[in-house]
Amino acid sequence: MSMFDFSPKLLSFAEEAEEMCGWRFAEIDKITEYNQQRVLSAFIENGVSARHLHGSTGYGYGDEGRDLLDKVFALSIGAQDALVRHTFASGTHALAVMLSGVLRPGDRLLSVTGQPYDTLIGVLGHKSHTPGSLTEQGVTYDEVPLGENGQPDIQAIRNSLSQNPATAVYIQRSRGYSLRPSITSDCLVDLINGLRETAPGSIILCDNCYCEFTECQTSFEAGIDLSAGSLIKNPGGGLVRTGGYIAGKADLVERCAARMTAPGVGREVGAGLDMNRELYMGLFNAPHAVGEAMKTAVFAAALFELMGYKVFPLYSESRPDIVQSVLLGHEENLIKFCQGLQSGSPVDSSALPLPWDMPGYDNQVIMAAGTFTLGASIELSSDAPLREPYAVWLQGALNYHSGKIGVLSGAAKLM
Repeated sequence: MSMFDFSPKLLSFAEEAEEMCGWRFAEIDKITEYNQQRVLSAFIENGVSARHLHGSTGYGYGDEGRDLLDKVFALSIGAQDALVRHTFASGTHALAVMLSGVLRPGDRLLSVTGQPYDTLIGVLGHKSHTPGSLTEQGVTYDEVPLGENGQPDIQAIRNSLSQNPATAVYIQRSRGYSLRPSITSDCLVDLINGLRETAPGSIILCDNCYCEFTECQTSFEAGIDLSAGSLIKNPGGGLVRTGGYIAGKADLVERCAARMTAPGVGREVGAGLDMNRELYMGLFNAPHAVGEAMKTAVFAAALFELMGYKVFPLYSESRPDIVQSVLLGHEENLIKFCQGLQSGSPVDSSALPLPWDMPGYDNQVIMAAGTFTLGASIELSSDAPLREPYAVWLQGALNYHSGKIGVLSGAAKLM
């Protein structure tokens, strides 16, 4: 019995899609269980107690809960150290602090996964003058385009580094607003091995957004030095209202801490306020929330494949992030899908998403996100720039069953 008025044809597609996805759901459950054990072990090993859930005020000196959370978080994702802070405004903010923390005037930064995500363009400042950008600070930026298969071009990367060494190389694991494959941990290992051979002195940086807890092997176990991400994506588990993290080698994390606050005080300041409890709870819930989001993405891939659309990745493919792309082909379809998904959301279901000029993007963007936390893409959301090939990017779902309804609500508008 359904409380939603979906057509028999769409429900038939949904039933067939779920049958197709059964074996993939089982694989995701195994990943979820492994990562949940990993996080639980980190909590137990670090002796998390009720007193750590309370925050601090003022300067935040001696905030034991804040400091212990850094250790729990680092152990949960296989890093030496971490900075987990509600004061990071976004993933882009955390990435900007990471880049500013390790790069100095005269340094060279090389992106080895092509052009980064739209909002990082201003941080880099390589397309136009942006106050405070890395370019303004004297950092040189270059990028190596992806190969024809959408994967990093190892030979081209070797050639670039051999001709002009880089202080740091930058890897964006998730696809961003592109249809290229996201980078699996196996691919990441191969890429990093090639980088270590060609440029052993380069710092390997990673945009890990959307990729935490999607596989059993972490980015740090694959060999990266430093990573950053958002807490209203995977590692916040749908419970954290704002924030981000930087994690990796301890000496590099300390350099970033000096940029996060001020040189000389670093991580010692920053009041936890009332956020410690939800930061701990969010991390603890993260493996489960990510598993539910991955199931929703797999279901969406199978459903839209049955409906005749091209999807990236296929439902049957392994995925290192929670993002599902659907090639809708027309601006009208893009808008219809986002409006349909919004109508199947728990919050602001009556709102009507429309394209708008969003800061940090070159094209108008449409976003559907009937979420409890604004912009939280671990909750079910979809978004896209209005440009060819008019693909939509779907991510998140606090639980699979509501995620399924949201996806069907969007699909219903295309029937």
